Formats: sequence, C-alpha cells, structure tokens
Amino acid sequence: MKILDHLEEWIIAFLMGGATLIIFLSVAHRYGTGLPIPGVQDWLLSLHFEWAQELAIIMFVWMAKFGAAYGVRKGVHVGVDVLVSRLPTEWRKNTTIIALVCGMLFTGIIGTLGLRFVWENGMHHAVFSLFHIETDTPEGPTTPDLEWPTWFVYSVVPMGSYLMCFRFIQVLVTFVRTGEMPHQDESEVEGLDDIEEDPLFATVKPGTGGAR
Repeated sequence: MKILDHLEEWIIAFLMGGATLIIFLSVAHRYGTGLPIPGVQDWLLSLHFEWAQELAIIMFVWMAKFGAAYGVRKGVHVGVDVLVSRLPTEWRKNTTIIALVCGMLFTGIIGTLGLRFVWENGMHHAVFSLFHIETDTPEGPTTPDLEWPTWFVYSVVPMGSYLMCFRFIQVLVTFVRTGEMPHQDESEVEGLDDIEEDPLFATVKPGTGGAR
C-alpha cells in the first residue's frame, strides 16, 4: 500500500521530468543546427529528433491520465457542491455516496471499453506472439515517428481509468467509515498566506456573506 499510495506521484514526476528533458534537448538541437560551427553542426545534423515531439505528447497525455487518478485521491478535482451543501445532513451523505458510486462506475466502464479497444487494436497479436500462439490477427497500426504500436500508447486509457476507479472505491470506503472526504491542504498551496495582504480581499471580512 505504501507503493500504491505514491504510485501516481512517481509516474507523474518521471513523465514530467522526461518530457521536459526531451523538449529541451529538441529545442537545443534545433537551434544548434543553425550555428555555423564546423564539425559540431555536421554532428548535430546527423542526429534525428523528429520523434521528440511525438514522444513528448504521449508522455503529457499519460501524465494527464494518471494525474486525474491523483486528483481523485487528493480531492483536487473541481466540483460544484452549492446544492449538496444545503441539503440535510443525511441527504448530503447519501448524495455524496451516489456521486462517488457514479464516478466509480463511469471510470470502470471507460476502463473496460478502453481495454477492449486496446485489445482489438493490436494487443491481442502482441500477447499471442509473446506466448508463441499462432494467430491470424493483425499486428495493428503504429505511431508515425516512433513506430510504436498504438495499442501500447492507448493502454493508458484502461490503466488510468481503472486506477481512478480504484481511487473512487478508496474514497467511498473512507467516507462511509469516517464521513470524511479528501481535500487539498491549503498549506501546500504557495502564496495562499499572502491573500490576507491583498488589497482586493482586504475589504471582504469572513462571515459577511462576501465570497472570498
């Protein structure tokens, strides 16, 4: 569970750092090839970075999908609870449970549909080939630059969706047991302490009905 509790952070950190490095190297290579430096320019021109943009896009898409699961676990997704907060306590609890169950069902359905799509898009051929099972199923398409099988790229849909579904289940179990929902710790938001000194908010006092 310790590994699972930090799975999204590790994946997001790796993807973000990798994509940033790839983009930096690609931009530096592009500008470097324009410098008339004997030897260096020829060496840079011999390097091929056509795949960098495609890989960076894939990494950012994966990062967004796993980031959605992280948002469920941390309670940072945007939600409109203006009606729920005005319901009686018991109704509010039941409404929250229904909302969590709907989130669980939705992400579970998306994960299942995504897994079916990935399987039919070439994953079945890869699995059969791995276990040396004869099959006449097609290999499936590949990406333009990297020439990776697209089923591998799209596999983030079932993986990320099932992880979100699992996080919804975790949040639901915790809420039923304790009545608490995950929420973002305001102390982790940089610059939030300075809001009291902002003249825009200085005239709005807590409890006066004004929106902070």
